[in-house]
Amino acid sequence: MFRHLIALLCLMGYTVLQAADRPNILWITSEDNGISWVSCYGGTNAQTPAIDQLAKEGFRYTNCYDNAAVCAPTRSCWITGMYAISNGTQPMRSRNLIPHNRIPYYPDLLKKAGYHTSNPGKTDYNIGGREDKECWDYKGGKKQTQFGWRKRKEGQPFFAIVNIGDSHESRAHGDVSKPPKDPAKMKLFSYHPDLPVIRANYAKYAGAVENMDRKVAATLKALKDDGLYEDTIIIYNSDHGGVMARSKRFLYSSGVHCPLVVRIPEKWKHLYPAARPGMTVDRIVSFVDMPKTWLSLAGAPIPESLQGTVFLGDGTEPDPKYHLGFRERADERLDNVRLLRDGRWAYHRNYMPFAPAGQHLAYLWKAKATPAWEQHHREGKTNEITGRFFRPRVSEEFYDNEADFDNVHNLIDRPEHSRKIAELKAELRRRQLELYDTGLLPEKMRERRAAANEMTIYEMARNRKLYPLAQYLDAADVALARDASNLEALTNQMSHQDEGMRWWAVVGLHLLEDNAAQSTGVLVRGLSDEAHEIRMMSAWTLVRLKSEQAAAMKCLDELLFGGTHNEVMLHNVLDWMGEPALPLVKKYIAQDGNRQGRYGIGILGRIAELQGW
Repeated sequence: MFRHLIALLCLMGYTVLQAADRPNILWITSEDNGISWVSCYGGTNAQTPAIDQLAKEGFRYTNCYDNAAVCAPTRSCWITGMYAISNGTQPMRSRNLIPHNRIPYYPDLLKKAGYHTSNPGKTDYNIGGREDKECWDYKGGKKQTQFGWRKRKEGQPFFAIVNIGDSHESRAHGDVSKPPKDPAKMKLFSYHPDLPVIRANYAKYAGAVENMDRKVAATLKALKDDGLYEDTIIIYNSDHGGVMARSKRFLYSSGVHCPLVVRIPEKWKHLYPAARPGMTVDRIVSFVDMPKTWLSLAGAPIPESLQGTVFLGDGTEPDPKYHLGFRERADERLDNVRLLRDGRWAYHRNYMPFAPAGQHLAYLWKAKATPAWEQHHREGKTNEITGRFFRPRVSEEFYDNEADFDNVHNLIDRPEHSRKIAELKAELRRRQLELYDTGLLPEKMRERRAAANEMTIYEMARNRKLYPLAQYLDAADVALARDASNLEALTNQMSHQDEGMRWWAVVGLHLLEDNAAQSTGVLVRGLSDEAHEIRMMSAWTLVRLKSEQAAAMKCLDELLFGGTHNEVMLHNVLDWMGEPALPLVKKYIAQDGNRQGRYGIGILGRIAELQGW
């Protein structure tokens, strides 16, 4: 009995010692502000003294990048430590299932290591099958405190998230007539026309960023008041870039290049990522690296499912050479882009180049700057740089981010960059195969295939018979090349037994434009394809070719009024088609009357609004 008591006391002492030897971790996240809005990164529109001071006391990372450029898919990466494209959770607000028995959330592992975990703010993990808040010890609620560390047991190490929403996109919405900052002093991105309303919107948002910084200061004060400042590793970063149009949701630098500041107390100086506080750190950090790093700092177990790299502390792993980003559906608007970049060069692959980047999206248009920019373009007043957002895209883009942070000078055709472009393209393909990139089928097509086989998209993508990714990547390469010498191969591919291969065939024919005229016959057969996505693209392609237009419009009419298993894509296609689709849209609005989408006017309602119906 006495021996058992001694053993118990020794164990208790060891546990207390372990707790004392492990740092508390405070992770402060702000919403929607890229590096251009933080003054210690050279931003001039807003002043952020609290973040600047934290950088003086800590370390400022110069190459931190979000993977998804928008909140829910980003947070899917954060909670699982996996790329959302690897799980099938990359489309906005899709909440697709994942195998939770194989993929733990990192707070689960922190709790097992003895940490108190708290996140009373934003979760939004975009994953089905598990309640977002369930994984946290303190989740908020009545009499909520943002400072969740105050809910832990005495002496227990903590991992606490404080999420600050004052810089969220919504703070740029509404009236801009009395902004808190001087519009004349605002520095605009070069892709925005210099209009008074755009300057005023910048000024309004700059004030919101300064409000956010004051919340950062209040959080740090609370930590100091509780006597925990020198016992806690503090991390600050934004959840993605933003917030003026063409930043948030997009993989350009203003959408993914984020501030990251880490302060490490003197007692933990062996964890410093550089020689002394106040220095910068140039290694690439992707958001997917963060969960693995937090677990490593806490001494918690790191499961094999995590796909990031530890960037801080005793467990620091070698610097990665590249950052991988992705963009797919945002609200009701379809897109599909992959980004592979290093600290300077960025390669973008547009898998839906027929869709302009600047598609009307109700939430994005709530900021006064966006409709003003669009109207300026409709009036023919934009130039090559300020108008490109609203035009269909090329298949590939390549940027020098040191010389062109705004990403307005596409260097993809410059022969002097061919070697670097080839390097990034090859690495992108390698990573897509390694991660089982689920995005090489249209969203609803992959959902149907997974459901038909009673499995998650995660599981389906790892079955080569159900998802031959290498074959899809090859087919996409051919489709995006826009090379008329591929016409025969694409025409033959329209008869492939795999609807995914037929999808890439019809995309390729569409991108060949007039060079696809000889393939009218297979496009007409595509109007009755089992996959409605192929019917839609076949119809649109025929209309563009001015061939079999009556049959093409009849197909779209039947899908619109008879039902389709991909209504979102149908509405997008009708918008991309432009004038030829107007009679169908007018008929739909007259019969249905519903013009609303999730955050305001829907796609077809917007078309009707522009036409004055």
